[in-house]
Order: sequence, then C-alpha cells, then structure tokens
Amino acid sequence: MRDVLPGLSAELVRLLEEEGEPDLAICAHDLRLLADCGCGDDFCQSFRTEPHPPGTPYGPGHRNVALLPARGHLILDVVHGRIMFVEVLHRPELRPALTAAFAAALTGGGAPC
Repeated sequence: MRDVLPGLSAELVRLLEEEGEPDLAICAHDLRLLADCGCGDDFCQSFRTEPHPPGTPYGPGHRNVALLPARGHLILDVVHGRIMFVEVLHRPELRPALTAAFAAALTGGGAPC
C-alpha cells in the first residue's frame, strides 16, 4: 500500500500511534491492497488488505478501530491483531491510484502493494 498510497500509509501509521495502537501501527507499514471493496459508491475508497469472503462476518476476535483523520473517515476491521479491511470514506483523491493499482493487478501488471 505504501508504494501506491504513501500519504495514506503514513497517515494510518501516525493515527494508529496517536490512538495507542502501536502494534497495528507496525502492521500498517506493510499493508497490501488486495481488493477494492466493490460497493461502487462514489464516496467510498475502501479496500481489503487480507482475504475474506465478502458479505460474511469476521467472527470472534473482530473489532473496529475508528481513527480521527483531518478529513474523511478511516475505520479499520481488525481480527486477532491483523488489519483485514480499511474503510476509507470521502477521500476521492485516492480513487485514481486505487483504480490503477487494481487494474494493473487484473491485467497481469503485478499484485497491488
């Protein structure tokens, strides 16, 4: 993720540290862009960072970590200390980079980072 969205990556690390989540801040350095959330809403720039069947609950060990960015919304789905999903709302400037990263992965241009 930090190769595609370096600003968001740094912001997540900083916000997690401020929130008292140092272990998640370390994990955030190496998050992967696995898949777009697929909702199609124009205000949503959310993405999956780990495999998980869409529409199924995470189950035991799941928690949400709501962060306080300067603008928009950032909410993490965390399961047993692993960041599974990054909900990003109202950050349209991220959409072009996300779209390009997922398109490159689909056309054989490599896996998103």
